[in-house]
Amino acid sequence: MIHPTSRTLCSGLPTRLDDTVTVAGWVHALRLQRAMQFLVLRDHTGQVQVTHRRDGGELEAVLDSLTPESAVRITGRLVTAPQVKLGGLEIVPERVEVLGLAETPLPIDDRTGPEQRLDHRFLDVRRRAAAQLLFAVQTTFEQAVREYAVAEGCTEMHTPKLMGSASESGAEVFRVGYFDRSAYLAQSPQFYKQMAVAAGIDRVLEIGPVFRAEPSHTSRHATEFTGLDVELSWTDGVEDVMAFEEAMLAHAVGRVAEAHGEAVREVLGVEVVVPQVPFPRLTMAEAQEVLRAGGWGPEGEKQDLDPEGERRIAAYARERFGHEFLFVTHYPAAIRPFYHRRPEGRPDLTLSFDLLWKGLEVTTGAQREHRSEVLLAQAAEKGMETGPMREYLDVFRFGCPPHGGFGAGLARLLMVMLGLESIREAVFLFRGPHRLAP
Repeated sequence: MIHPTSRTLCSGLPTRLDDTVTVAGWVHALRLQRAMQFLVLRDHTGQVQVTHRRDGGELEAVLDSLTPESAVRITGRLVTAPQVKLGGLEIVPERVEVLGLAETPLPIDDRTGPEQRLDHRFLDVRRRAAAQLLFAVQTTFEQAVREYAVAEGCTEMHTPKLMGSASESGAEVFRVGYFDRSAYLAQSPQFYKQMAVAAGIDRVLEIGPVFRAEPSHTSRHATEFTGLDVELSWTDGVEDVMAFEEAMLAHAVGRVAEAHGEAVREVLGVEVVVPQVPFPRLTMAEAQEVLRAGGWGPEGEKQDLDPEGERRIAAYARERFGHEFLFVTHYPAAIRPFYHRRPEGRPDLTLSFDLLWKGLEVTTGAQREHRSEVLLAQAAEKGMETGPMREYLDVFRFGCPPHGGFGAGLARLLMVMLGLESIREAVFLFRGPHRLAP
């Protein structure tokens, strides 16, 4: 039986001094001098220098044939080399295997712009420590979200992404052919989360794909992204939902800070700040009063917060509360979905919120309207045709508990936490109005 060669990662080399080791990775740099050949090998954990004195042999010829980013496996003796910046170690090679020779020239380099880097995203991620770090952080963050949610009684669900009718607004959904009729890609698991609540699933967590047919070309929009959704049964009000989310985010950010805080500081120059709970809260009316006093949006001109308003009110919250997060609550009913519950005696408002983090909206949530007759009345008020929503509305006819929840975009959360300039950098493969490849 042939056993595969045992591989040592670059991060594990310091414990193998004077041993014969095998490393595998990509050719990060080559310096082929008259008397010496130097190669820097890179794997996902670090780098190591390989040093060979020319002797006219086979090894020399193999090293001369290499190109940047070729995939190689190298076996040799690990020795002390104080002059080497990469940990004061180097490998004196005994065998070099070319596993995948890279063509030259490479299609991207350190000066390549963002769009062309997206065209060759596999090379972009491979070559940049910042991109590699993103996915390590994402893994820890997602795991911590699940850890908190499950500990708080959530059941993870996977709801359909093909729907027979548009989930919210028909103007922002993708229509696809479905046998002899049309279907729609889900722009939210909202309706199915509520169905799960009505099915007796006490608390629901879903992390899955979301599709938005918005022709937006901003740094924070994508047409496909990973949604992080929670729905909670038997809530007394929207405050229960906000309390759950702030505790969950504080837990998840804390896990990232613990596992990756030093690397994020070193590679990205960003401090991962673990937020204190509770997060500050302002009603929309309070936020607008503050903003209008500063010259934003004359009275009655803007009902919702635009990006400038979000940045301004977040700056106010940082100054007043010393906090990166802010809940803006009680949005006008006119700009919220029909299924958001309204306070008693205030049909013009909703028991809803947006969560801002460093001036960017990362979450929308609400207490839902669970009473069938009120839900129908609110749909009619908005001029909605209820026929296509029959399956959804049936959920509330047979004893649905009070409930509330929220949805967040995973990439937006990562983008803000890591100080990235665009959501394109916060996903593996970006999808936007003009990008459907690779």
